[in-house]
Amino acid sequence: MRYPDDRDAVRWLFELADDSAAQIDGYLHVGELYVARYGGALVGHLQLVEVAGAPEALELKSTAVVEDMRGQGIGRALADVAIERARARGRARLIVATATCDVGALRFYQRLGFRCWQIERDVFTVEAGYRTQLVAGVPLRDRIWLDRAL
Repeated sequence: MRYPDDRDAVRWLFELADDSAAQIDGYLHVGELYVARYGGALVGHLQLVEVAGAPEALELKSTAVVEDMRGQGIGRALADVAIERARARGRARLIVATATCDVGALRFYQRLGFRCWQIERDVFTVEAGYRTQLVAGVPLRDRIWLDRAL
C-alpha cells in the first residue's frame, strides 16, 4: 500500500537498508513510498524514485523487510508493486543498487529477474557516512547496480 504519511515516522525502515544517516537524509522524502503491514504493524517498505538522465527507468532506491519477517514473500510482494507501478507509468526498466558484499540482496534481486549492470568502486566510505565494516566477512566498499527490463 502506498504510504502517504510522514516519512520521518518510518525512517527506521530506511535504516534497515542503509547504514548512512547522511545518505538517508538525502533521499528519505523523494519518490513514492510503499509499505507492507502484518497484523497492523509495519514490516517492510520500498521506495521508487525517478532516475536523472534515464526517463525510461525507475529506481528501487530503498527497500527492506524486518528481519523476523524475511523469507515470507513480503519483499517479493513489494517488488511486484514496483514492477506494476513502473509498467503503469510506461517505464521500460527498473534499476537497483546494493553493496557488492551483500550476497543476500544480490540473490534476492537476481531471483526477481534483475541482472548485474555495473559496479562503482569505493562508494561506501567514511566520507559518505558509512563506518568501516565487514559484511559476511567482506569489506563494505563497492556498489553494484542491477537492472530488469519490463
